[in-house]
Amino acid sequence: MIVRPVRNTDLSALIELARSAGAGLTSLPASEERMAQRVRWAELSFRGEAERADADYLFVLESDDGEVVGISAMTGAVGLRQPWYNYRLGLMVCASLEPRIHREIPTLFLANDLTGSTEMCSLFLHADFRRGQHGRLLSRARLLFLAEFRALFADRVIAEMRGISDEQGRSPFWDSLGRHFFKMDFNRADYLTGVGDKAFIAQLMPKFPLYTCFLTEEARAVLGHVHAESEPALTMLKSEGFRHQGYVDIFDGGPALECETDRIRAIRDSRLAVLAVGTPGDDAIDYLIHNRKREDCRVTVGPARMAAGSLVVDPQTAARLQLQPGAQVRAVPLRPIALPV
Repeated sequence: MIVRPVRNTDLSALIELARSAGAGLTSLPASEERMAQRVRWAELSFRGEAERADADYLFVLESDDGEVVGISAMTGAVGLRQPWYNYRLGLMVCASLEPRIHREIPTLFLANDLTGSTEMCSLFLHADFRRGQHGRLLSRARLLFLAEFRALFADRVIAEMRGISDEQGRSPFWDSLGRHFFKMDFNRADYLTGVGDKAFIAQLMPKFPLYTCFLTEEARAVLGHVHAESEPALTMLKSEGFRHQGYVDIFDGGPALECETDRIRAIRDSRLAVLAVGTPGDDAIDYLIHNRKREDCRVTVGPARMAAGSLVVDPQTAARLQLQPGAQVRAVPLRPIALPV
C-alpha cells in the first residue's frame, strides 16, 4: 500500500468511496461536481499554485495492484475565505444569596476561534481494508507530508470528528437544536456544507449562547462524542498529541480535536535519513516513510531499522517509494514508542 496525491483519473473511485461513507462526513459529500472541484484544487495545491487559504491536499490510499481504497485530506487553513464555525462548550454560573441557589449551566457559545488552523479531514477507508496498518498509514501519511513541507501549514492543526448519527442519518444533536433554526434535516444541512454552500449557516445560526439544559437528554448524551466508525481515528489522533479543548461541530456535536503543529508526535519525532536497501533484521520496527517529494509524493509503511543516519528497508518498500539506495527519506516509527519508566 502507498499513499499518494490524488489524480483526475481517481474521480470515479472517490465518488464510490464518498457514497459508502454515509451521512456525517461533511467534507466528503457524494457530489461528482464538488469532488471534481476538490481534485482540481488538490492538483494546484501539490504544484504549489494555491494560496494557503485555498490549498486542499487530497491523498488516496492505493493498493499494490492500483486499486484506490481510501481517501484523506488536509487543508492549508480554514475560515480565511468563508467563516469557520464551532460551538465552544463553556459554563454559565447563576447564583443568588437569597434564596441560596447556585447553578452551573453548561453552555454552547458560537465561535470562530479555530479560524486559520490547518485541518485534517475527509478520512475514509473502504470497509474491506479496515485491518492491519492501512488506516494508520492513510491518516498519519498526512502528518509526514506536513513535517516535510512545514511552511505550507499553520501553527495549529485541528480535526473535526464525525459525531453520532444513526444508519438513517438522524443526529440527536441536530434534531434537538439545528433543525429548529434551519428547517431541514441533518443530511441536507451536512450535504450543503460539504459542497461549499455555507452562507445559510451565517444567516440562520443563532448567535446567542445556548444552555445545554434546553437540549434533549439524548442530544446532551452525544455532545462531544464520536461516531463508532471514527473511534479508531480518535484513538490515533490522541496518540499523536491531539486533545479535545471544548469545541464541537455545529451540526452533529462531534468533538473538534486540536494540537500545536510542532508538538504532534509524527512531526516532532520524524527524521531525515539516507535510504539503504537490504534486510532490516529481526529488530526492525514498522516505519512510516516519505520520499520527500511534493507532486510525486509517496508514503508507505514497512519494516525498517535506523542506523547511523541510514534507514534500512527491504526492496519492496524501496520500490513502493520509487527510490534508489542513497536517496533521502523522512521517516518516523509508525506507532509511538513507549519510553521506559
